[in-house]
Amino acid sequence: MKTRIGVGAIALFALILRLLNLGTPKGFIFDEVYYVDGARDYLKYGVEITGVDPEFVVHPPVGKWLIALGIKIFGDSEFGWRFVGALLGSVMVILIALIAQRLFRSAFLTICASALIAMDGLALVHSRTALLDIYLSFFILLATYLFVMRWHWWAGLALGLAVATKWNGLYFLALFAAIAVYRAFTLHTGRQLIKPTLKTFVQYAVLPVLVYLSSWSGWFLSNRGWARDYSSNVITSFVHYHSQMLGFHTGLVEKHSYQANPWSWIVMGRPTSFYYQSPKDCGADKCAQEVLALGTPFLWWLGAIAVAVVIGFWIKSFAQRRYEPSLNVIVAGITAGYLPWFFFQERTVFSFYAIVFEPFLVLAIIYCAYVALLHYKNSRNTYIFIGFIGFAIFANFIYFLPLFTGDVITYEAWQARMWLPSWI
Repeated sequence: MKTRIGVGAIALFALILRLLNLGTPKGFIFDEVYYVDGARDYLKYGVEITGVDPEFVVHPPVGKWLIALGIKIFGDSEFGWRFVGALLGSVMVILIALIAQRLFRSAFLTICASALIAMDGLALVHSRTALLDIYLSFFILLATYLFVMRWHWWAGLALGLAVATKWNGLYFLALFAAIAVYRAFTLHTGRQLIKPTLKTFVQYAVLPVLVYLSSWSGWFLSNRGWARDYSSNVITSFVHYHSQMLGFHTGLVEKHSYQANPWSWIVMGRPTSFYYQSPKDCGADKCAQEVLALGTPFLWWLGAIAVAVVIGFWIKSFAQRRYEPSLNVIVAGITAGYLPWFFFQERTVFSFYAIVFEPFLVLAIIYCAYVALLHYKNSRNTYIFIGFIGFAIFANFIYFLPLFTGDVITYEAWQARMWLPSWI
């Protein structure tokens, strides 16, 4: 009961932070201009168009439908655009607690996991912005929980929704499917393999594909969608459209001032500025207002070390053929969410994509705390040390909060928060 109260209080704190002044800044932030426009089109036409002409879009519909849901409930305003993302970002605090409880069986570590994700700036910025990545991250974290619980039908559904939000959900789908098949082969032999293998195939191939195709129903039912008239065969048109989408993603090499090599993501080497203005109402000669997609520095720098430690423990356990679910979950999440980007060195990419593997970075920190508590036999000093680290992360989060929520501050205060030259 105390665990539920603790996690619930932290989730409520996260929700308040996400909803407070959610309509600020006014107007579109970063790529909201594309996704809000798409959401409006879905509400009106079921497909995305420009004027009266079909519009070429490069991401599937689910995330934009969720933005549209907020608009439908609260109106076509900044609050409406961002509400559903704020809500799901808060639910992620509960989801990571459920996963931590399942993996570590510790009330203390469960509360720590929820607190860490609630104190992360990157998660907060995404939750307050109508981009697709918060929806992708939510579905991935939901699928992870369902997978850990071995509710595979629901996990397949969640992964299908992830892919129908952004294509990089495919990496998680492929990895989770491979793990499920591996489990089937380790538990069964001979003819006994047929039924579980077929079941796994339906759960992690057929079901996600059906979910993905269903997300495009507006395109199938309308004659106004992009490439809808490419062929008299609708499937041919659909495949052609997707080949164009793939061409866009693989050919995106245009330089951008905020692009960041994946090597720098985990230490927040080059965060993306979603919004910057110089208003004149802060009581100083020069003011600044920014929304910076920056993870709480102390948390991410600690997380980078924790990920390295976890990978080391995982290699050791693999060599010794020991099965540790917590290590496998964390390494799987980092592998699917982070590793693929290193193979796209020429592509224009941004550090805010790191939000998708951020929960696994948090779990890596929790794993290190778990090992420390075991090694030192739940020593009081260990709890004090962990508490001190948590307080330092919280203080760091509060210090950078104006950059996460777009508050107007003096230019001097803004510059004091630019700890690295690459953050400007």
